[in-house]
Amino acid sequence: MATADGSPPHDSPEQGVKKAGMAFPFIDHVGVRIEEIGQGTSRLTLRVQPFHNNSQGVVHGGALFTLADTGMGAALYAVPGPQERGSTLEIKINYFKPVRAGTVECRSQVVHRGRTVANLESSLFVDGVLMAKANGSFAIFEPKAKSGTD
Repeated sequence: MATADGSPPHDSPEQGVKKAGMAFPFIDHVGVRIEEIGQGTSRLTLRVQPFHNNSQGVVHGGALFTLADTGMGAALYAVPGPQERGSTLEIKINYFKPVRAGTVECRSQVVHRGRTVANLESSLFVDGVLMAKANGSFAIFEPKAKSGTD
């Protein structure tokens, strides 16, 4: 059921994150969609387009890496305290099969969250087939107040 202005009654996860003041120009450009965000989990998708392909005619590893990194960040988003943020420290990814077409689904989860570092995993699927798996570490911090010199 829509609201009086015709919009859906609840924000999508992506709209909720954006309303929290977070902008994602790069992932918007690439075409990543935030489908679900839970407590320490996320599900994102990327509908493969010709511009995602490398010179071999398969999806460039960097596009899949972007999906995994963004999925981990989204999974971590709901876990830190209200003033905390997360930032990628490092990620390792294994590519198992080439992605040629379709929609890539990224399922991410927090493996462990410490005081200053979290470890996360992302699994990338096409039609239920595991295509790649990534593991990453993210710094957890409180942003510094902005000054005129930042």
